[in-house]
Amino acid sequence: MWFRERDLPDHARRSLARAVAERVRAHGGFLTIGGDPVLAAELGADGVHLPGGPTPAEIERARTLLPNGLLGISAHAIHEVDAAFLGGADYATLSPIFATASKPGYGPALGPGALTRAAALGLPILALGGVTAERVETCYAAGAAGVAVMGSLMRSPDPGTEARRFLAFESGRSDRP
Repeated sequence: MWFRERDLPDHARRSLARAVAERVRAHGGFLTIGGDPVLAAELGADGVHLPGGPTPAEIERARTLLPNGLLGISAHAIHEVDAAFLGGADYATLSPIFATASKPGYGPALGPGALTRAAALGLPILALGGVTAERVETCYAAGAAGVAVMGSLMRSPDPGTEARRFLAFESGRSDRP
């Protein structure tokens, strides 16, 4: 679970994050906090995901606050994936892979070929942007280590069923670590 609420006032966001953390833990899940290493440390999260282009000091601060946590960084181009790798990230999200209504301002779709080029750099890559259950296999075939999904779950009339479609694909993979 990636908690990435950005719009609520701080007190409400922290309260929601605590509630989400409790639910994730109750179900044995993995929790990553988006953009806030302090909150991640307070919650004992499993990781933190920084926005693209973090400074070395921001990366070091995140590592200090979560010494055993995963550190992810957002990327929207191959050179940004390379910078994340060189900066010491454990993984990067690359987006948008496909056209997406959720984040139209991040440029044109990069396509599965970008996943292949990014994965060749040696950093695990999560495909993000326009990922649907029908496109998951394409992402993995192109070299993605995983997928991240927002829009297809948020727009679904039945997000539980939609989430199970993604999970069914994951549980059927024979090359899972």
